[in-house]
Amino acid sequence: MPNSQASASTSPPSRRTFLASTAVAAAAVAGGVPLLTGCSTEEGSGKGGTTSGKELKNLLPTYVASKVADPDIPSVNGSSPGYTKAPPAAELVASVKGKPGHGGSYTMFEPLWGTPPPKNNAYYKAVNDALGATVKLQPQDGNTYGEKLGAVLASGDIADIVVIPLWEMGGRIHGAVSAKFADLGPYLSGDKVKKYPNLAAIPTAAWQMSVFGGKLRGLPMPSRPLGSVIPYYREDIFTKEGYHVPKSPAEFLSLAKEITRPKSKVWACDDMWWSAQRFFGCPGEKPYYWIEKNGKLVHKVETENYLEALEWCRKLFARGYVHPDAVAGKANDALTRFTSGQTLLYNDGEAKWYGATFEQAGPNPDFRIQGMDWFGPDGGDPVIYLDPPAQIWSFLNKNLAKDQIEEILALANFIAAPFGTKEQRLIDYGVEGVHHDMKKGVPVKNATGVRDVQDTYRFIASPQASVAYPDFPRMVEDYCGWMRRMGEFARKPLFYGMQIQEPNRYASLYTPFEDLAKDVTRGRKSIKDAQRAISDWRSGGGDRLRDWYAGLLDENGGGA
Repeated sequence: MPNSQASASTSPPSRRTFLASTAVAAAAVAGGVPLLTGCSTEEGSGKGGTTSGKELKNLLPTYVASKVADPDIPSVNGSSPGYTKAPPAAELVASVKGKPGHGGSYTMFEPLWGTPPPKNNAYYKAVNDALGATVKLQPQDGNTYGEKLGAVLASGDIADIVVIPLWEMGGRIHGAVSAKFADLGPYLSGDKVKKYPNLAAIPTAAWQMSVFGGKLRGLPMPSRPLGSVIPYYREDIFTKEGYHVPKSPAEFLSLAKEITRPKSKVWACDDMWWSAQRFFGCPGEKPYYWIEKNGKLVHKVETENYLEALEWCRKLFARGYVHPDAVAGKANDALTRFTSGQTLLYNDGEAKWYGATFEQAGPNPDFRIQGMDWFGPDGGDPVIYLDPPAQIWSFLNKNLAKDQIEEILALANFIAAPFGTKEQRLIDYGVEGVHHDMKKGVPVKNATGVRDVQDTYRFIASPQASVAYPDFPRMVEDYCGWMRRMGEFARKPLFYGMQIQEPNRYASLYTPFEDLAKDVTRGRKSIKDAQRAISDWRSGGGDRLRDWYAGLLDENGGGA
């Protein structure tokens, strides 16, 4: 599990931000997923060509679980396993014999949320030496990655390894995957993957979403089940002030009133729109934004839940409980407002749990971040929809020769080593004495490690991830406990695990709703304006998109 301080950087609270934050803290969803996937290529593809049933099963790699280290906190309700202790260096297991590479050199185009390390640093040299090959990293600003990615794919000057996140799959990028990148099925499908044991240990659910255009093309970074949005609160301050964690939207509003003291520069929260949607049981984002009601597909924005979430969030803003900088749209400093105590409630992706804890350990040792349990609209049980089982993939240039593809897959097998291995310690912490030091039996990055050992190589391939932060065992217990509790209420959304490309003519239909939500919650537009926008969405293509999804659902026997 990457131990990245880059994950603590702040960014706007858009869906892309939450997904990115989650991605750099990648972990796996284990088992229990239907064998089906869908991907349309162009507008004229009818119901959108799908790969399902036996055909898909033949494409997927055989799953062989890793047995390197038993977790201290086993998985419950689909939660990720947790490790609170670090094995001594002498007890680390080598999951790969010798150097997997044969002297090859490959370029890699990837996103990075944080400051890029210096080129040719000691960490890169150490990893490349252990790989027996050279991976020349080309990190790009993750916040503008889609623009650069589109230009690169259009130019034809494509790196050997290209990383593409799910949220950048809009427009023609999804279709470009089939045209530009290699079919990995001949190397990984079925028992062929057993040549690469660490890749074989990646859950089937993640591989399922790696099928594009009817071929296994992606090397996945598995996701945790519920980490894309977490409502955080300052447990240290709550304890000190005697605040009670709310158990309903109404209690949240009452608590927000109690907390907010503008003269003391303290406000209850930042923009809580993403949490509001989960409080009110809204489904997720594309393509998970559908529910089935009375035999008909209903889009998220058409539900009463969506309008109730908007109205509740509008009250937070109207009553002055939201920090003024958040009201003004200055979202980049949301984490700073939270860690400085200007806000006590804040929502973001899972990466911030460790990132904020690490960041504050020195200057504020009493700091403790905690995840608030989800609740329903009336304070009852919540309705929570699982996140996609994979949200980032690396792809190999189709012009690579067979021996080059096999060498990169061997490198990926090294990089996907699980917790408790020598390979994992190197990838996540660098070299002892150079990038990290052992303190009380725990590897702790020094300043050089914080700068250089970032989430870079893990984008090639990641293991069935765990919550493995032995430097903060209490945080591991907190996070795993939250996942275990919330997993009890988790359900699969429609189209779960399906790799879907909507027809191009519908690609921008949903886009205006993110700005609309900002306008309504801040009082610049009304609920009636939202209702008009929903009506316009239906007549402007929403009803036709509904029919398209209904056809896709029928093709796959009712979906998840």
